[in-house]
Amino acid sequence: MKKVLIGCMLCISFSGLAQDPIFTQFFMIPETLNPGFTAGKKVTRAGIIHRTQWPGLNFSINTQYAFVDNWFEEVDSGLGISILNQKETATRYNLTQVNLNYVHEVQLSNDWFFRPSLTFGLGQKSFGFQDLLLEDQINLFQGVINPTSIDPIDLSDTRLFFDFSSSLMFYNEHSWVGFTAKHLNRPNISMTYDGTVALDMFMSLHTSIHIPLGYRTETRLYALANAMTQGEYSRVDAGAKVEIDKFSFALLASSNPFRSEINSHLFHSINGFVGLEWESFKFGYSYDFNITDIGRTGGVYELSVSYEFGGNRSCFGCPDY
Repeated sequence: MKKVLIGCMLCISFSGLAQDPIFTQFFMIPETLNPGFTAGKKVTRAGIIHRTQWPGLNFSINTQYAFVDNWFEEVDSGLGISILNQKETATRYNLTQVNLNYVHEVQLSNDWFFRPSLTFGLGQKSFGFQDLLLEDQINLFQGVINPTSIDPIDLSDTRLFFDFSSSLMFYNEHSWVGFTAKHLNRPNISMTYDGTVALDMFMSLHTSIHIPLGYRTETRLYALANAMTQGEYSRVDAGAKVEIDKFSFALLASSNPFRSEINSHLFHSINGFVGLEWESFKFGYSYDFNITDIGRTGGVYELSVSYEFGGNRSCFGCPDY
């Protein structure tokens, strides 16, 4: 009976960490969200983004995503590899996943293009079970903690799993809309040897729409939106971005429109962003201001940088991001 109870507790404790990492700067490095952007600039491109969530608490989460991709003009296809790493500081829970992304481009009209993509991934989840304290380790009479336990629960420090995802993207010169479905095979992520916990599918509908301001200005305005759902959790990020010469600024609001709990907040953060283009580099910094009563979390910040080999150039048939 104890084994069943501990197993249930472990499943509950991991439910929050079984959700996919979400990046505020999905419009800067959209490969994090939709592999249809693989080799979107039709040159060799590489980038990295780092996210730190709630550094003011004892439950901070650090996430990194890195990628490199290349375009193959002769077959109208792109190929890329990406690495995602996420670590929770208190429990030492860690997720590492390597993905191989393939995208093919089809021209639908003079202005519109279509990019379907496939992703094959190998992931590993790990947890520091050496810090797990079981009942028979507590010796109340001597006031000590026994180093070993006779509990029969069979825990695994790591879990390997294969992952399969797919996405679609439509775009023209300045706007794009995409849909992503991750974990189509529902991989088993249970941390017990004989357990079965299927990873919920992650689905996202996202867009960046150019809003013309007139022919006499070089300032560009974009409406941004990213709607996501996974299991019982949902989130919608919406806002706007403005580009002025080499600088860009954005402001978004993060909301939970389909609240699964009565006391959950409709809006939980206001996210500010500033970006800079310099030669072949793109830099971005964002900070999410918490507006809930959860306490002094320290917010969420992200740093991103990407580089285009062969120079920063405009090309026909490239999504604008």
